[in-house]
Amino acid sequence: MSDAMIRVPAEVRDRLAVIAESRGTSIRSLVQEFAETTLTAEERRERAERARAYMAEHFGVDVTDEESAAMGRRLREAFARQEDAAA
Repeated sequence: MSDAMIRVPAEVRDRLAVIAESRGTSIRSLVQEFAETTLTAEERRERAERARAYMAEHFGVDVTDEESAAMGRRLREAFARQEDAAA
């Protein structure tokens, strides 16, 4: 595998260094993990469609766009409350 340089402002590099150090890893590994685990909008849509198809086939549940959006809001709110409680 060949290496590539990615130019970022010094403050971004410094922030990445702090995050990497706190995780006991390198900036290189941190960036690699981000690239391997972060989904594009299209990948998220594909996963959502597969999940909907699975739920319909295996559980007989058809999730509407409105229900999906409402659940997304509820999850974001729950995560925000959890983060607030942890702070």
